[in-house]
Amino acid sequence: MRVFTSLVCFLFFQAVQSQILDKSWRDIITNSSAEWYASAEAREIAENVLLYQRDIGGWPKNIQMQEVLSTKEKQELRELQSTAKGVTTDNGATFQEMLFLSKIHEQQPDERYRVAFLKALDYLLEAQYPNGGWPQFYPLKKGYATHITYNDDSMVNILNVLKEVKDNSGYYSIQPPKETLERVKKAFDKGVSCILQTQYVQDGILTGWCAQHDEVTLEPAMGRAYELPSLSGKESAKIVLLLMSIENPSIAVMESVASAHAWLQRVKIEGLREVRTYDDEGKVINKVIVQDEEAPTLWARFMELENNRPFFCDRDGIKKYSLDEIGAERRNGYGWYTDEPKEVLKTYDRWVKAHDVIEKLKAKTAAPKDPFNVTVAKDGTGDYSSIQDAINNAKSFPYERITITIKNGIYKEKVRIYEWNTHINLIGESKEQTIITFDDYFDKMAIGRNSTFHTPTLSIDADDVLVKNLTIENSAGEVGQAVALAINSNRVAIVNCNLLGNQDTVYASGNGKQYFKDCFIEGTTDFIFGNSTAFFENCEIHSKKDSYITAASTGEMADFGFVFKNCKLTAAENVDEVYLGRPWRIYAQTVFTDSDMGDHILPVGWDNWSKPEAEKTAFYAEYKNRGKGFAPERRVSWSKQLKKSQAKKYNLKNILGEHKKSSKKEWYETL
Repeated sequence: MRVFTSLVCFLFFQAVQSQILDKSWRDIITNSSAEWYASAEAREIAENVLLYQRDIGGWPKNIQMQEVLSTKEKQELRELQSTAKGVTTDNGATFQEMLFLSKIHEQQPDERYRVAFLKALDYLLEAQYPNGGWPQFYPLKKGYATHITYNDDSMVNILNVLKEVKDNSGYYSIQPPKETLERVKKAFDKGVSCILQTQYVQDGILTGWCAQHDEVTLEPAMGRAYELPSLSGKESAKIVLLLMSIENPSIAVMESVASAHAWLQRVKIEGLREVRTYDDEGKVINKVIVQDEEAPTLWARFMELENNRPFFCDRDGIKKYSLDEIGAERRNGYGWYTDEPKEVLKTYDRWVKAHDVIEKLKAKTAAPKDPFNVTVAKDGTGDYSSIQDAINNAKSFPYERITITIKNGIYKEKVRIYEWNTHINLIGESKEQTIITFDDYFDKMAIGRNSTFHTPTLSIDADDVLVKNLTIENSAGEVGQAVALAINSNRVAIVNCNLLGNQDTVYASGNGKQYFKDCFIEGTTDFIFGNSTAFFENCEIHSKKDSYITAASTGEMADFGFVFKNCKLTAAENVDEVYLGRPWRIYAQTVFTDSDMGDHILPVGWDNWSKPEAEKTAFYAEYKNRGKGFAPERRVSWSKQLKKSQAKKYNLKNILGEHKKSSKKEWYETL
């Protein structure tokens, strides 16, 4: 009888074990009852979970933790624990194991489960980038895995863990100590800030998110060969749901959700159904898209950044616009469509009502308390979350200066200070972390031969403007003409700024006078060009390519063109053939004085741009320069080396001043 009972128990255990093995690891975690978590079987699986955890705190992905391990396999896992091999948050890894440990600890308290959970929490906090994002793998792996990863909801999963912990919601049975809890709160806020900053701006309007964003620039980034930079219907859905779960959302969060909801409404697909064919084992062997007016709403996984057009891609990385053009392996093995945004649409109206969103967003447009001192902040804590909004609401032709303070953040927007927005100060919180960026370029604008002049990230058409402590960037890359900063007005000062781009970075134009002080200016070809009178003082001029620094188009009657004083000319690695300038127009004037020239500057110094007549009309000169790139005896014969008496006139007051014969304060002395 005893043998029979033992046999029955053994068979029962085998049956239950078989049921568990038939489930996926994800199903076991999410669909098992509290009673099961109190079982000996759950405890046995927990031993596997502890074995798979690396000392750094995370777990590898795609592991079926419930599978029985041999003695040899257990020993191999012990040896791997001191490494970080395969540790990730991709495909649900780490956060799933944390949930399992929390559930079993609630039913069977064990100090080892608590320690492992908290170690994993520390891992998540450690893996976060300073900008608030998370990579796919940490420690970092080479390639696309370093990008901020929304793909397969990786970052959203992390933030949901942090949210439940910081809110002490009871979802997790294990709570961290007070010090860790403070870190969790800060990490969550930084993560939300990153989400707000990576929301894609299309024609000036917030849309959705991409599966990957560059960890530095926050721009859309490429994943695998068939995962081109694109807007994602799938990943955007979970991001919006996370933002909607925030208890007291900021104005910036409300704007983000409202904009994403409107975008999801615009890009939904009606009348198409995905039809799948399965084999005897339940594996998808074919997918086709058919017309069906009764089909539920779908969204594309990949949409073009410019126009939201759905596309598909095989392992060759070539865009296709029909799923049937994709080979069977990728067509059948990848999720090209999703219905996940339906949850956003289902809950949006309730969320709007619960948080009084419409009224709060209306109130946000009200005039600030002090119209002469306003703040722009991406997180909604300022008077505006958009720089252009702040400018658009500024008084026209004011008698007093208007100071727009811009908090740290990446502002992807084209900004224009119009002619009537005079006397504006645009002041960043810090040069390194307050970034205005956009990616327009000549071929993208495609509006004719003057497309270059429509590409600037920041355009200044107003007089008496100060721009300080900012990075102004055209992020289009090496794609031809792409302006970062364009100035078309008078008495404009650019102080302590990074001006970043490639060809045509800075367009210094107009009949006015402009002052660049303590700036870093980089580019490839003609990256400082135009016809203004511009004084560059204590600036670093950085060449990224063998080409030309300046392309002045000074007017025939102008007293001065571009003047560089106490500047440092540097170059990227392997750049060693750079000209100081060439004449865009034949009366170009460019002078370098007291500047340090690297050995990338060619001995001849200047080029005539295949315009022999410019050798008689252009004025290219130097005085008291230094460095390996300063070779006065080898410069082209038609350039000048100034005498001391000639160089005296190349001073700030003489070039930019308006009260040269009086002691009255000059416009640039009040900066």
